[in-house]
Amino acid sequence: MTGPLDIRTARHRYITVCVLFWLPLGLTIAPLILLFTERGMAMATIAGFFAAHSLTAAALELPTGGLSDVLGRRAVLASAGLLNLTALTLVGLGTTPWLLGLGMALMGAGRALSSGPAEAWYVDTVQAHSGPGAELRTGLARGSSATSAALATGTLLGGALPWLLGLGPDLGARLSEATSGLVLPLSVPMLLGAAVEITFVLYVLTALREPPRPAATPRDIFRGIPATVVDGLRLGGRDALVRRVLLSAGAAGSALAAIELLTPSRAAAVTGASESGAVLFAALACAGFICAGIGSHLAPLTARLAGSGERAVMVSLGTSASGLLMLGATAAFTGVGSMALAAIAYGLVYLGLGAAGPSQNDLLHRQVASSGRATALSVQSLALQLVAALTGLIIGVLPSGPLPWLLGGTVLLAGALLWVHRRDLAPQVPAGGRVALAEASITSELPRPAKSAE
Repeated sequence: MTGPLDIRTARHRYITVCVLFWLPLGLTIAPLILLFTERGMAMATIAGFFAAHSLTAAALELPTGGLSDVLGRRAVLASAGLLNLTALTLVGLGTTPWLLGLGMALMGAGRALSSGPAEAWYVDTVQAHSGPGAELRTGLARGSSATSAALATGTLLGGALPWLLGLGPDLGARLSEATSGLVLPLSVPMLLGAAVEITFVLYVLTALREPPRPAATPRDIFRGIPATVVDGLRLGGRDALVRRVLLSAGAAGSALAAIELLTPSRAAAVTGASESGAVLFAALACAGFICAGIGSHLAPLTARLAGSGERAVMVSLGTSASGLLMLGATAAFTGVGSMALAAIAYGLVYLGLGAAGPSQNDLLHRQVASSGRATALSVQSLALQLVAALTGLIIGVLPSGPLPWLLGGTVLLAGALLWVHRRDLAPQVPAGGRVALAEASITSELPRPAKSAE
């Protein structure tokens, strides 16, 4: 029997998993819509693809979190990688709406499966090595920074590859001709992402050691999923601190929806053309990921300077809200000065969100038991997605100008104010966590092993 991994090794493996999972998705950011357009899809059809992705992810968010808490982190993460591998292959090679829509739906399922298991594995491993009072924020911050770096790198690479293939001897045209149009230059980032997914699956299966779980039949698992979902939805009502974490996640979702929906058209307005606007948007997205990574890296320092994790969340979300409100204020003006302020504000939004994430999740993990850790992260992700979707619908009916930006900024500011004048509710040494989520649902009906061994 081998003991739990040491903290340094667990942190390194967690960071590697973050990079390998998010790099393929970063590769799709720049070319995805252009690829759909190149395949002859109308904008309404493309919107349907993204709806299939979002609805699938939202529908499976809580059930897949429960699966991770029962089946184990490694099995669920590997399944997410296999789904993304299939999805990226379908999107890269598909030529019909139903194949492309299926690919986007599978990508949404992979996103739901991946929501929480890697982070839950890291926290479980660290606490198994150093006890429930182990320091978590540094590892969570570095994982978040690695995620941002992978997304930034993938965005640049995914945007550059099709362009590079068109230079010189025009390898892209030759590739398209050799495959009878099946592989386009815009397909290459998707297929490269699929190759990375193979590496991700192999790494997860070999590197993420975890103790054996209780034996469970499919009937046991699926019979317990409804109870786990109900427990997840009740999570915020059981603990005031967890409730604030979930509400803050929703506020962050509103901010991200505003940024992602409004920035492309604003970039096109600055450059004067949609093509050059797309290039500017790709550069801004990359810069945003870099700022989020810097913010995540600074999260432990922010918590030390602020005096507690709660105050660090307040300061970080306040910084992000100020950036979004500044974007709203500059939306009504043109000129070099307003553009410079808008660029600074854009960076502040991502810097603040990046700094807030590790402290929020550190607080969450100290309140939730290992048996419900992945489910808690799924609830957090679901809160972000639902509020983002609602904000997007509202922004769609608002007049263009400052108002849509101010909506997201106001919601995020309200999220920051949740943490004002609150005493730190996190227990110093939580014995297994305060919220034993799903302890009496799925796992209560499963046999316990006589001992746990690696």
